[in-house]
Amino acid sequence: MKTVLSSVYAGNLMYYSVLAKSSKVYIDGFENFQKQSYRNRCVISGPNGPLKLIIPIIRISKNIVKDVKIDNHQNWRKIHWKSLESSYRSSPYFEFYEDEFKPIYLERKTKYLLDFNQQINFVLLRCLNMDTEILFSDSYIEKGVKINDFRNIIHPSSKPRGRVKKMKYSQVFQESQDFIYNLSVFDLLFNQGPLAKQLLET
Repeated sequence: MKTVLSSVYAGNLMYYSVLAKSSKVYIDGFENFQKQSYRNRCVISGPNGPLKLIIPIIRISKNIVKDVKIDNHQNWRKIHWKSLESSYRSSPYFEFYEDEFKPIYLERKTKYLLDFNQQINFVLLRCLNMDTEILFSDSYIEKGVKINDFRNIIHPSSKPRGRVKKMKYSQVFQESQDFIYNLSVFDLLFNQGPLAKQLLET
């Protein structure tokens, strides 16, 4: 059974739960880009509640994901990094992992969204100690009976399901706000460190 995922920006716990439970995953770069999806945004826990980090893109007539370019004229990289710092500087493991991610935001100027997403994804997989094999499709992957297709299931409008629906752990701002479910895996990694993989696999 082939597992298919979209390319997303620092995916949520549903996304990484799929990765944790799969030996091989196909990323479809030939699907149409969807607005207001996780393809160019993630959600973290900020001091005032959920905080959306959105990568600005350059609009094109053909919205195939692999062709979507990042609008690097905007100062989004520094803003996103500062948001991660302010949200997780006091978390148990942010300092342990920050040197893995900081160069991606502040030292590189990736042109395409797909490439940036995968830079973040590969570092996250390494930090999570996951050995899931990531393959990139060379054409659009049609839906079928032998495909576990999560491309439209993992979406901001989708409610968490299974273990993710019940997964709770210590969050930075838990004393001032309710627990926030299914955030970007950044939240789990910076708060739980080496235990993150175990939580995703259960």
